[in-house]
Amino acid sequence: MRKRITAKQVAEELGISIMTVSRALNNRPNVDDKTREKVISTARRMGYVPDHIAKSLVLQKTFTIGLVVPEITHSFFPEAIRGIEEAAYGAGYQLILTHSAEDSERENKALQTLASKRVDGILISTAESVTDYESYESIMRLKLPIVFFDRCVYGIGASCVSIDDFESAKKITAHLIQHGYKKIAHLSGPSSVSIGRARIEGFKNAMDENGLSINDELIIESGFHEAGGYESMLKLLQLPKEKQPQAVVAVNDPAAFGAMNAILENGLRIPEDIAIVGFSDDIRAELMPTPLTTIRQPAYEVGKRAAQKLLAHIENKDEIIDEIIIKSEIVIRESCGCYSDGKKI
Repeated sequence: MRKRITAKQVAEELGISIMTVSRALNNRPNVDDKTREKVISTARRMGYVPDHIAKSLVLQKTFTIGLVVPEITHSFFPEAIRGIEEAAYGAGYQLILTHSAEDSERENKALQTLASKRVDGILISTAESVTDYESYESIMRLKLPIVFFDRCVYGIGASCVSIDDFESAKKITAHLIQHGYKKIAHLSGPSSVSIGRARIEGFKNAMDENGLSINDELIIESGFHEAGGYESMLKLLQLPKEKQPQAVVAVNDPAAFGAMNAILENGLRIPEDIAIVGFSDDIRAELMPTPLTTIRQPAYEVGKRAAQKLLAHIENKDEIIDEIIIKSEIVIRESCGCYSDGKKI
């Protein structure tokens, strides 16, 4: 078995100190560019591979970040992961990605696994079935930094990065109201998840402020996926004709996609018979038979800012706990029946 080439051997090859080799290989200051290039090319030629285990023991760091996402089919999370990876890689960290599949038990096991691998911090977007916060608090008792993104947990002393879900839901509901819709349904997310609570409250607030009554029959918990949106829309279409909604606000785009399929399968038109809006600007939103009006979430920016905040917590134990809000915007397409200039189709 071939022996590992060490920094000492690289230093001997070049006739310089081990400290200079270490500084050059780790991109530290106090090494001129010519020497740095010579060290790197010699190390590569000799087959030098950094000993990350030894480095971790010395620095008490693994230079890894744990990441837990609830699902990966919704385009928000792949894009957020891209932002996370960009920030982590730029700081010299690698990601360990886990997937909870919206299951709290699976999420808890993922957290335990990441802690056992001694990651330096954890980024998480909570699963929809979570009912208590003990798993997060147990991680925090280990003095392991944790930052929530998109789906957040408040009041336990952890930072969070998200958009303003309340204001965004209020804005897109108000958009429908301003164009004459009065009977508006909401396909909601689970109340156990922060975005589910915030978005339904934003919907209700817009209705209240515009003097419209809130009909509980028109609020159905769909969850975050196409199947739930489809089934929930079928329930709305089973109401007497006079009670059926003129428009629908879905908690996210996948729920809206499911609802759109149900509308079309029942021989109705979008937006002529029922208008619909979503939330997140999924990559499929503009490719639907009737392109979907939605709230654009800057997923990449959310992920990048969350990773940056976690890195700040890792590097500085006194980093302030913060709630970072990233600005969103409404994207008007045909499904709401409104032109972007304010006219109704």
